Amino acid sequence: MELRGRGVVAGRCTAEALVSPTPISFLGDVDPERGVIVRKGHPLEGKSLAGKVFCFPHGRGSTVGSYVLYTLALKKLAPCAIVNRVADQIVVVGAIISGIPMVVGVDVDKIKNGDLLEVDGETGVVRILRGG
Repeated sequence: MELRGRGVVAGRCTAEALVSPTPISFLGDVDPERGVIVRKGHPLEGKSLAGKVFCFPHGRGSTVGSYVLYTLALKKLAPCAIVNRVADQIVVVGAIISGIPMVVGVDVDKIKNGDLLEVDGETGVVRILRGG
């Protein structure tokens, strides 16, 4: 299956999907030291972002979230790509400064945890290569 959106940050990545049904704040919801979702009661609580295609509706929260994403990238704990339904300036800036491919305008409800995705941040295409 091919999902088309708009490429925001160029780059390519093929990896397993990690899908959040709710918006995420990189400041507070993600531990910058471990790259793990720490929001209590979140369906992905305890899951690592490292090397995954992180799919979520949109970001929320403080501008510091951009720097948390950058810190994760420096520590090799960041997602290899980000896919959102709606672009959020904080996440976009974080992806740009971190060099993380990003696509927006995608119905993330069509992606399931564990799906193998190919993301092209230049063309805005997200391909589901294998179901999880």
